[in-house]
Order: sequence, then C-alpha cells, then structure tokens
Amino acid sequence: MDAIFGIYGDALSLRSQRLNMLASNIANAATPNYKAKDIDFERAIAMAANGGSIEDAAQQSSAYRLPLQPSMDGNTVELSTEQTLFAENAVQYRTTLSFLSGRIDTLKRAMKGE
Repeated sequence: MDAIFGIYGDALSLRSQRLNMLASNIANAATPNYKAKDIDFERAIAMAANGGSIEDAAQQSSAYRLPLQPSMDGNTVELSTEQTLFAENAVQYRTTLSFLSGRIDTLKRAMKGE
C-alpha cells in the first residue's frame, strides 16, 4: 500500500491522532491542572518517512504546550490557540483525505480500463 499511497496514509492517521489530542485539550479547557499536549506533525511525519511506525512517531513527537498566559489553576490550555490549531489541522486532514480519494478513484478507473 505504501507504493500506492506513499506517506499520505500515514499523514492521514497522524492528522487524525492530532485532531483527537487537540479536541481533548479543548474539552479540558476548564479542568484544573490539565496540561495541553500537541503533536509536532513535521517531526512525526519525518520519523514515519524514515521507517518508523506512525504510532511511535506520534508518541515521540508529542509534547506539552507551554502557555503564553499561565493560568492560576495550573491549566495550560489556551482555548483560542487550541481552536485555531484544531481548525488548521482539520483543513489539512480534509485535504489529505481528498488527495487519497482522488488516488483511489484513479486506481478504480485504471482497473476498469477507463
């Protein structure tokens, strides 16, 4: 499958994991002592491209976010930052998904002889 989809399958999986992590940050915006976490996508995809598993790459590229404005209750979620990152990642996820859909449609047409 890597020959057909290249790194895009891993990118889609990684984007999905990042969406979940960012959603968790948003959901815990009011939880005392919750520490916002994110995945360094570029680092993780580079690790996966060099032969690592996408799960290991995501785990090793995860880090706690340092807040610009520390909260009194120890929570490091900055809602506007998380929402912006979530929206950006969602657009990138959709773009990757569209690319893969186009690739699958091309393969289907090729198999039908169109």
